[in-house]
This record gives sequence, structure tokens and C-alpha cells, in this order.
Amino acid sequence: MIKTVLHPVADLTKAKAIYTALLGVAPQADGEWYVGYDVEGQHIGLVPKGGPQGMTSPVAYWHVPDIEAKLAEVTAAGATVKDAPKNVGGGRLVASFTDLDGNVLGLIQDSI
Repeated sequence: MIKTVLHPVADLTKAKAIYTALLGVAPQADGEWYVGYDVEGQHIGLVPKGGPQGMTSPVAYWHVPDIEAKLAEVTAAGATVKDAPKNVGGGRLVASFTDLDGNVLGLIQDSI
């Protein structure tokens, strides 16, 4: 299930004002490297300048119980790994892949 959507933004301060107005809540994570909102079970994140992964468009992240198994499954079906799984802190693993049309899709695995 998609629970997280990250948006690359050029100006984090200006984007934060727009997304706060849109979502009607203050961000739960508010730093110079990331701003995140939790709204009705959905996490919306703002990533300045696309972050280290160089995002150029929003990326939807599916939350999965086993990131390695899911990557193996989607690559067997024809997807290409873009970013191998990496720990981003707190036991959270993140990876991304592209579908046959070049769309970037993400996976998140939280520790149990």
C-alpha cells in the first residue's frame, strides 16, 4: 500500500507554506533537509533539491514487510533497481526502482 509520497522542492521554506496550507496541519518533521506531514495515514514529504537521490518528480513509496524479496519480485517482472536498499535511520530501509516506462517507484521497510 502506498503510504508515503515524497516531493522534490526547490525552495523548502516556500513549499512548506504551500503544503501546510493545503494539508491544514503543521509538519511533524521540520528540518533543513526534510519536511514531513502525517495526514490521515498518509505521509507527505518535501525533499529539498531532490535530496541525495536526485529526485526530479514525486515518488510514491509502497510499504512492504521484506524489501529484498519485493525488489527480487519486481525485477523478475522487468523492473530495474535504481537505488539499492539502504538504511535511512531508525531501522527504516528505502529502495527505488524504475518500471518499463522509466517511472520511479519506491519501497520502504520498517523494522519490526
